Amino acid sequence: MTQILADLTIWERMLLVVGVAVGAHLLVYAVRFAASHAMSSAVTEHISKSRTIISLITSILVFVLYFGAGGFALSELGVSLKTYFASASILGLAVAFGSQGLVQDVVSGLTVVFTDLFDLGDVVEISGQVGVVEKFGMRFTVLRNPMGAEVFVPNRSITNVISYPRGYVRCLVDVVLPGNEEDATRAAELVRKRTQSAIEQFPGIARAAPEIIPQHTTSGGKTFMRIKFRIWPGRGAPLEGFFRQDIIQAMKGVDPRYDDWMVSVNYEVEDYVAPRSGRRRRSTNRTAT
Repeated sequence: MTQILADLTIWERMLLVVGVAVGAHLLVYAVRFAASHAMSSAVTEHISKSRTIISLITSILVFVLYFGAGGFALSELGVSLKTYFASASILGLAVAFGSQGLVQDVVSGLTVVFTDLFDLGDVVEISGQVGVVEKFGMRFTVLRNPMGAEVFVPNRSITNVISYPRGYVRCLVDVVLPGNEEDATRAAELVRKRTQSAIEQFPGIARAAPEIIPQHTTSGGKTFMRIKFRIWPGRGAPLEGFFRQDIIQAMKGVDPRYDDWMVSVNYEVEDYVAPRSGRRRRSTNRTAT
């Protein structure tokens, strides 16, 4: 092989270098296409960790292909491969010392992959940022936040992770209805309209359409209706403030004696059995009145 290359003319060598560069670029394109196809397949849609590993392997393969093509091109131009690899090692060492954050990103990224901390498609909170994990690389984890923006979180800043297995927080708004049947019916209709209005005014907080549970009477004789919101984590302020006050004012229009305590906002995380570990996660509650 060495003898064949030595017999080539300068123009043939140049064409070979160009061909190797083009071939490497086409291989990179093929690797990325194959990885994209594999990550969107029916199998990997249900095995999110495999999608994360495929993304990581793709990044490594792309680097190896470009690095190898660059080394071959330089060798044809008279640069020794030993010098190339030595220079790359020294440069890499210098970069490592000068950019310790880069090394931390890579190490933290590998830790996330092999400890199963989170997977693509999970709803998480990392470093105060909430969103769906869309991409995972050697340096950054990319989240898609409730506003639809991409948030790039350096892997080294992944210290505390809050995971939401169902992808949302359930917000329960309980509205006590007037004792009079006619007033209760009128009040229930007002609540439905106010709920729809709130979703239209604050579309960025909900992850699914709200569910309205019909009137229910407790053993103590208290009649109420419940609105179940499924919202993004940390996005409940409009429900605690504007929506709750809107409901209270509407109820006072039906019954002037209606009091503020009759509308409560309760946050709840449902019991959830993780499919991989089989562990049950208990619900937690926070109430705002």
